[in-house]
Amino acid sequence: MNIVFTAALGVGGATIIGTLFGFLFKKTSALFENVILSFAAGVMLATSVLNLIIPAVGDGNIHLTFVAIFGIFSGALCISLMDIAVNKLILCTEKKRSTLFDKKEQLHKLLLFVTAVAIHNLPEGIAAGVGFGTGNTADALTIAGSIALQNFPEGMIIIAPMLSVGIKRSKVLFIGILTGVIEIIGTFFGYYAVTISNEILPFALSFAGGTMIYVICGDMIPETQSDYHKQSSTYSLITGFCLMLVIDSILK
Repeated sequence: MNIVFTAALGVGGATIIGTLFGFLFKKTSALFENVILSFAAGVMLATSVLNLIIPAVGDGNIHLTFVAIFGIFSGALCISLMDIAVNKLILCTEKKRSTLFDKKEQLHKLLLFVTAVAIHNLPEGIAAGVGFGTGNTADALTIAGSIALQNFPEGMIIIAPMLSVGIKRSKVLFIGILTGVIEIIGTFFGYYAVTISNEILPFALSFAGGTMIYVICGDMIPETQSDYHKQSSTYSLITGFCLMLVIDSILK
């Protein structure tokens, strides 16, 4: 039980620590932001494939494969619908479109990213908890370690954009802590409800992977591919992806 508690704090705490660390970089250059965001995209892409979608498929069972495909498209569709809903909400509350347009666009993308983080944190926590609940400590540590590594830059990179669009520091900190707490709750839920979560886990994992892939491809990568920083961002993404390959191999 102690190792589960430690893993839960590590997985969720990485997001919180990343959030606190992000306050040190509230004023950053475009190059720095693009490189960090691209690195996080690479980490998220590797994690979504290695630690979410592949475990959902299992040993290649055709039934689980179709469950995973359904989960991926469901996750992507969910974020897509949220994209539309958030856009309409901001348009309805916007009083002066001409002066608030830039901030509206930034806030729109930010809300999508934070929403995706919150959505995939719960099944990720469940995944780590299930590993410990079934007694497979090695696999559980692999998942927990990969998620924690990914959560740190996730927590860090959302700080500067939120501050730049005028969100108060206290609210920014609350959002960062909340996303971390969600994952801690998920870890304990997975540990205590291993039988139930084993049945829903393939869909939950692939659903989380779908939300991540949608945000990575639809928002994070396009955001970082400016003419001036395209190559730096691309290699940063590849670096993040390859680092996760190494970490995943070491933890196994």
